[in-house]
Amino acid sequence: MPVESGLPLTVEFTGGLELLFSNQRKHKLEIPRNDTKGQPANVGFLITWLRHNLIDDPRQEMFVLGDTVRPGILVLINDADWELEGQEAYQLQPGDEIVFVSTLHGG
Repeated sequence: MPVESGLPLTVEFTGGLELLFSNQRKHKLEIPRNDTKGQPANVGFLITWLRHNLIDDPRQEMFVLGDTVRPGILVLINDADWELEGQEAYQLQPGDEIVFVSTLHGG
């Protein structure tokens, strides 16, 4: 049986979130096609995967709160608000572009 390759995605962080991700805005990633329960990868899984595999800053709480993004972070899936796509439940597709935009600004 052939080994299944990962799921290719582009993930972008703006509005200051890039500071948590090696000061890099755009990341071309390949994540597992299925979550730890064997279900197809969704945005909720992506958020957890990013938290454990890509954040290199101890201030993870600036990105996540519990199992989702913290309030004040806009999430776009292929340029559409994730609320129109099912939020965390949206099943990721090869080539999807997910953008996380912090709308919180220090003062």
